[in-house]
Amino acid sequence: MPKMTFIERDGTHRQVDAPLGLSVLEIAHKHGVDIEGACEGSLACSTCHVVVDAGWYGKLADATEDEEDMLDLAFDLQETSRLGCQIIMTEALDGLVVKLPAGTRNAGG
Repeated sequence: MPKMTFIERDGTHRQVDAPLGLSVLEIAHKHGVDIEGACEGSLACSTCHVVVDAGWYGKLADATEDEEDMLDLAFDLQETSRLGCQIIMTEALDGLVVKLPAGTRNAGG
């Protein structure tokens, strides 16, 4: 089973099982990680914003224009910010590390 690590807002590292084909948002919810996902992954908000570890960022599929538009609304945007609902777990992402941002902004979600 692939694994991934969430770095929570308080700095705690939490490694969890990350089933192939699930999004980072779904994996977070499955393990009780505090990511909101107000629009339930429909790409209509930025509340599942995560900051991808720089070493992993280049392994992700490119963000779509719709994802980029939603990220523009995200709080505490970083260079490696992505929406958790748009990162789908694959074998190549086994070991992925994402950090939860300091907060979220729910604009229209």
